[in-house]
Amino acid sequence: MTEADFMEPPQGFSPSSIKLHAHEARGLATETLKEFGSGVSMVEVERLMSSFIACDAISFRACKEMEGPYCDYLESQFKKPIILSGPVVPDPPTSTLDERWTKWLNGFKPKTVIFCALGSECSLKKNLFQELLLGLELSGLPFIAALKPPIGADTVESALPEGFEERAQGKGVVYGDWIQQQLILAHPSVGCFVTHCGSGSLAEGMVNECQLVLLPHVGDQIINARLMNGDLKVGVEVEKGEEDGMFWKESVCKAIRLSMDADSKVGDEVRANHARWREFLLSEGLEKSYTDSFLQKLQDLLD
Repeated sequence: MTEADFMEPPQGFSPSSIKLHAHEARGLATETLKEFGSGVSMVEVERLMSSFIACDAISFRACKEMEGPYCDYLESQFKKPIILSGPVVPDPPTSTLDERWTKWLNGFKPKTVIFCALGSECSLKKNLFQELLLGLELSGLPFIAALKPPIGADTVESALPEGFEERAQGKGVVYGDWIQQQLILAHPSVGCFVTHCGSGSLAEGMVNECQLVLLPHVGDQIINARLMNGDLKVGVEVEKGEEDGMFWKESVCKAIRLSMDADSKVGDEVRANHARWREFLLSEGLEKSYTDSFLQKLQDLLD
């Protein structure tokens, strides 16, 4: 498959929010050429498509209320049941936030701190790592950035922009190790979550009150970001270059400000939508209803 094959949704696909930029389509097209195993590529073109065709039913972690049009489309294309597990909302944490982070976060007003975390696998190029940090700084808001060292660096400290550590002292922390993400997101001082759009991180962000700034990098993260930004309108995606995928400190800051500023119409919209979907995801009986339905549909396949 070529880059052009990934640029637009397939014919007959009605949801229009999920469109790929040129650099994203190019990346997926390149992946289809790689082999993993005996003549089988990693992505949908061979491995997933062959599984979809051969199976009796297809199951996803999803719910009709949020991803219904996409599930309906797949069901019409594959002519077999689509069985949904529901949103699988994370359980409330049973541990407590480390004293270090509690003390630091308690020093700021409610809903003013940015928490930026890009997952355990994402290592940015050094220039993007620095642009991200400079964008957080440019916002003028306090922040915690939990990031892996960029490619070619041994530590986050060695890759910081010139003068950044001194300028950020007292209002910004860059941390290069595992962090208690779920507990930090629930802290009253945290008002914004800059996320790579992994499904687990999005679920944790959606059930908390912080606003979502979307910074996807690969694969399903891109699809997740378009769903959140386009269909559900619960977050703001950071603008990137169409051809090279580059983002800048200004585009990071802009997305944060659109989400956080009190006089932002975009912010008003995503806050209202986020609150509505948060209420839905936390509604009593939602998980049980989907679990019961999931088990019943599996049983129906055997009968």
